[in-house]
This record gives sequence, C-alpha cells and structure tokens, in this order.
Amino acid sequence: MSSSSPKIDDSLREAIISRPDVILDDTDLMQALIAANEKAMGGNIVDLRGIAMERLETRLDRLEDTHRSVIAAAYENLAGTNQIHRAILRMLDPVEFEPFLRNLGAEVADILRVDAVRLVLETLQSDEDPALRRLGDVLSVAEPGFIDDYLSQGRGGSPRQVTLRGVQDAAPQLYGDKAGWIRSEACLKLDFGPGRLPGLLVMGAEDPHMFTPQQGSDLLAFFTGVFERSMRRWLS
Repeated sequence: MSSSSPKIDDSLREAIISRPDVILDDTDLMQALIAANEKAMGGNIVDLRGIAMERLETRLDRLEDTHRSVIAAAYENLAGTNQIHRAILRMLDPVEFEPFLRNLGAEVADILRVDAVRLVLETLQSDEDPALRRLGDVLSVAEPGFIDDYLSQGRGGSPRQVTLRGVQDAAPQLYGDKAGWIRSEACLKLDFGPGRLPGLLVMGAEDPHMFTPQQGSDLLAFFTGVFERSMRRWLS
C-alpha cells in the first residue's frame, strides 16, 4: 500500500541525513519546518516550544545587532585614536616655532581632516608682531577675555576645555576668507601655565556633522594637553 504523502528525493534525503547541520544553520528553512509542524498539529494545539523559539530568535537578533554596534563603535574609536596619534607625532616633528605653526595648518590639519586650523593667543600688546604678519593664516592675537567670550558666545560662565558645536556664521577674525564655508568647529582652550594668558586652538570643518556636542571629547582633550605642553616650550 503506497503512502499518500509525496516521497522525498533519495539523493536529497541522503544529503540531509549526512549533513543535518546545514538545515539547522539555515534560519529560513528551520522556520518553514516549524510552520509546517504547527500546521500539521492543527489550530487547537498551542506549540509552546515554537513560541519559545520565536522569542529566543528575537532575543538573538537583538544581541547580534548590539554586538555589531559595539564592534563598529570599537573600530571607530580605534580609528580616531590612531588619527590623533598620527597628528600628534606630525605636530612634534618641527624644531622651530614658525615651521611648527605652519605644519599645524597644513599636514596636521590634513591628518585630522579639518578644513581650517587657527591658533588664537590673547595678549596685552597692541603692536603687531612681524611674525604675526608672516603667520597670519594660522596665528592671530586677541584682547584678554576674547577666548572665554567666544567660547561662551557672550553668555558668561566657565567654558569647557573642549567645545564641539555647529556654526552658522563663522568668525572672519578666526577663519579669514574660509569663514563662509565653516559649518562646525572644535574649540580647544589652552592653558599655558600660571601667569600666562590663555590660548585657543580652533579646528573648523565644512561638514556640519564633523563636530557636534553629542560627540565624545576625550581624544581631543588628550590632543589639547600635548599641544599645551608643546606651546609652553616655545613660550618659555
């Protein structure tokens, strides 16, 4: 007496028996088998095992998504760390002040992928230094109090060491002819030691998402610390 159920192809049946893990590892195939099993049991039977498997699959999908997010964040952090390290090593190469500053606005800026770098030094002197004319595309001077006012945007208070924000109307005093293109900036407040006025290192980017308040600032804080110590050597 022949069975009413269609017979599976012998070669396919033998392949499944020899390698059952192929089916177990195929999510779509397993779901199809479970659905067929539920249909065969009828509508009056609740398959608790099937429900449990669905919940486990959902949890597994969530765990896999979290795992991918953690890995992506780790790679991004590693890439950012390597970028900062390369910029610092390049920044420390020059042994004279003017090459140090010019390098800052050129190769260091390229490594950091920013469109403008500007160093602002507060000073009590009103006479323009000849060095300022030579380095005007990287260095500018300002009156005492300018830096805190710029960082707080006139609201007062004590600015953070690192300020990341978007900008609409970038300051021409800082960015010169590039001001019209700058849409975000990183402002690094510099402490040159007791008895010295502060400084400000500004990095501007055309990308409005390059620097935002939601980003972490640990790496830029480290860069700030290294830059401060380098500048103290030049200012001593």
